[in-house]
Amino acid sequence: MDTNLGESVVGVSVFLVPIVGSIALFSFLAVATWAEARRKEREAYYRSETLKKIAESSGEGAKSALELLREQEKNAVKRRLEGMKIGGLVTAAVGIGVMVFLHGIEHDEPVYLAGLIPLLIGVALLLYPLLLAPKAQE
Repeated sequence: MDTNLGESVVGVSVFLVPIVGSIALFSFLAVATWAEARRKEREAYYRSETLKKIAESSGEGAKSALELLREQEKNAVKRRLEGMKIGGLVTAAVGIGVMVFLHGIEHDEPVYLAGLIPLLIGVALLLYPLLLAPKAQE
């Protein structure tokens, strides 16, 4: 009788572990997403409050605060464009790797051309910041 009970517990645990793991993973992702959204909301609120106080005041402090806000905006744009460049390089490298892999697997058919999809996406991600993105104003 004990062996049947032990086998049934093992049988149930085989299904229970992935279910509990999935629930834990998605719960963590939900809380992390909520916390990130809340942080961005607070940052936007504090930024708007700062701008309101700057607009009410005048003098050297207001000028330096506005300069700081402009510098932060320039840095954010620069970070975004650099991220696009890195993403383009990685995606292009993945495309080349897929082409080499598929050519190594199948020599008779041109299936390696499927690697052109990520390669061209990577090239587009690289070209946008280099050629088409609005230039930073000094």
